[in-house]
Amino acid sequence: MCDSITFVECTTMTSLQKPTISGVYETHLPVRDLDTSIAFYRDRIGLELAYRNDDRDLAFFWVGGKDQGMLGLWGAGTAPLGMVLHFAFRVDRETMLNSQSFLKQSGIAPLGINGEPVEEPVVIGWMPAISIYFKDPDGHSIEMIHVLDEPSRPDFGVRPLSTW
Repeated sequence: MCDSITFVECTTMTSLQKPTISGVYETHLPVRDLDTSIAFYRDRIGLELAYRNDDRDLAFFWVGGKDQGMLGLWGAGTAPLGMVLHFAFRVDRETMLNSQSFLKQSGIAPLGINGEPVEEPVVIGWMPAISIYFKDPDGHSIEMIHVLDEPSRPDFGVRPLSTW
């Protein structure tokens, strides 16, 4: 329904709909030693290393392929949103485009990857994926994510969907 129109047009023409959640896409773990953990998940468990950022002491693995799931490993004290626990729901594109309106109308503050208030979902360029975050009543970092079937653009960073 919203694939061929802009984010603003989609959110203004749709009524409040609960998100269509198709599964848990990602989870994250704090680790004591990133190199040891990478070796474990890559070499012993067999996951595919998707991305590593030594400056931020983090690594991501595909779990069952890019469109199926992801595991994030974060060196001590490096996770976004002061993350203690985090997971992401996998959603379709239309649900993602409606997420901002749904969250606001449900009394939930839409957040960006670093916990900042946002007016639209963001794109994580290295994946790439459309994403929006929010907190549950216990302060856990919850995300809705839709992986894009487009080439990775790591230089894009994390920016609003309208700039993708």
